[in-house]
Amino acid sequence: METLLLKDNQQVTNPCVATIGMFDGVHKGHRFVLSHVCDYAKQQGLKSMVITFDCHPREMVQTDWKPLLLTTNDERMRLLAETGIDYVKVLHFTPEMSVLSAHDFMVMMKEQLGVKVLLMGYDNRFGHNRQDTFEDDVRYGKKIGIEVESLPPLTSNLLSLTSHISSSVIRRLLTEGKVKDAALCLSYPYSMKGKVVKGEHIGTELGYPTANLLPSDSRKLIPAPGVYAVRCQLLMANSQQLTGMMNIGTRPTFGVHAQTLEVHILDYEGDLYGQEIQVSFIERLRDERHFDNLEELKAQLDEDKKRTEELKI
Repeated sequence: METLLLKDNQQVTNPCVATIGMFDGVHKGHRFVLSHVCDYAKQQGLKSMVITFDCHPREMVQTDWKPLLLTTNDERMRLLAETGIDYVKVLHFTPEMSVLSAHDFMVMMKEQLGVKVLLMGYDNRFGHNRQDTFEDDVRYGKKIGIEVESLPPLTSNLLSLTSHISSSVIRRLLTEGKVKDAALCLSYPYSMKGKVVKGEHIGTELGYPTANLLPSDSRKLIPAPGVYAVRCQLLMANSQQLTGMMNIGTRPTFGVHAQTLEVHILDYEGDLYGQEIQVSFIERLRDERHFDNLEELKAQLDEDKKRTEELKI
């Protein structure tokens, strides 16, 4: 059975096992919770449900805060559907919803969404100011008719991470350029989309023509400056996946510039202007740095290409 994305006013009459959260990234920690929701629902003969939001709740209560997201809403819905969940309910997070207590939120879940069992991640809190504890939720549930249970955290022992897997941990890894560790936590390579816009053709002069990308969603997190081996897909052409090298930075060899995102697709010939490219980050090759002359830069790009080809992306 395919996952059903519930419409705005669509209610659920079937009793459900549910979990609630933003699920940015739908990472391994989220999948750990969602697998328990699915398993519990099957064991009890119930439906499984994810309750999530159309924007990060913190955006509503802290208007000067802008998120750096791991996934767009469309990406999040696609990833949630891959988990085998029966229903996904996306709540429009409004000022009125932001002041609901956990108790009142649970009443809504019971009456409108048929929630019979609520499984909570180890650090999950909801309701106004997230002020209620898990013990409070259990107490409210007994009165309302919802069984509330908590799940343990999922930990990871990576070279650079001994911690619970969370969206904030993955954001930190990406801002440090540790895209391989981020991919292990996510269970897939981090990616972003961008439209190809006019650049300064510096790469063409070096024999490495680049596509200058304007991110399709300004809220998506951009990894740390540096040079990366990437996997590319030309979305308009529905093309196969291609191997590329991406530079995120200010091109210090050529003076002072604003940050740019430039990708060179290996052994590709064609006009990319106006196309949308999805770039998946496979491995960080090096820091961006200043070169004394174009010959040094060209030699480094040759080495970057060799390393990228060796990865067999």
